[in-house]
Amino acid sequence: MSSTIILDIGFMAMLVVVAFAIVRLRSLFAIVMLQGVYSLVCAAWFVSLDAVDVAFTEAAVGAGVSTVLMLAAMLLADRESRPVPMGRQIGPLLICVFAAFAMFYALPDMATYGDPYSPANTYVGHDYVDRTYEEIHIPNVVTAVLGSYRGYDTFGEAVVIFAAGLGVLLLLGLNGNAGKWRANPEGVRISGQAAPAARKRPLPADAPQPSPSEPEEPKSKSKKSTGKTTKGGSS
Repeated sequence: MSSTIILDIGFMAMLVVVAFAIVRLRSLFAIVMLQGVYSLVCAAWFVSLDAVDVAFTEAAVGAGVSTVLMLAAMLLADRESRPVPMGRQIGPLLICVFAAFAMFYALPDMATYGDPYSPANTYVGHDYVDRTYEEIHIPNVVTAVLGSYRGYDTFGEAVVIFAAGLGVLLLLGLNGNAGKWRANPEGVRISGQAAPAARKRPLPADAPQPSPSEPEEPKSKSKKSTGKTTKGGSS
């Protein structure tokens, strides 16, 4: 048995142990950290399988962006998850079993690992290796394929990741309602009493004034005095 196969088996065993720990833990912080570890182990396994582009994506999105977003979302929840009744675990278990059975059923149709005559190593694969440096002047074939030959696809993936991150930020309250949510993990308030009031900056004297046709904004109510009046009349 080659050293590469032993390394791959070791990565798979680590993934199984980390996944089992994620399922059994109740601490959300520990779960988020272990999810980052899971993504890093996956990235290392992809590098061992010579899938460097997939490893970069897994490390950047899985261990980087996803971990930051999950930590930010954890501020809106309790520190520990509540136990799930056994009746609600049967459905997800059946879905996982069915997905695993479907993947193992399709496994014999995959090419043998390292086969030089597999579809990935024949047909247009040799053309990319031979013509990449002459056409794009980049020695790294993977970088050339991602950034040039399939640049539109890569741009679409970046848009999807940006949209996902933007959606999470909007759910966290960065859509104009920032500061209005209340974070009460375990009954302890960690946010302020209220968001600071926004103040409208006055326009400079040389700034263009709005036209009379535009509706004027309603005047804000007079600010209440923050100081307390003493008996002597001083504030």
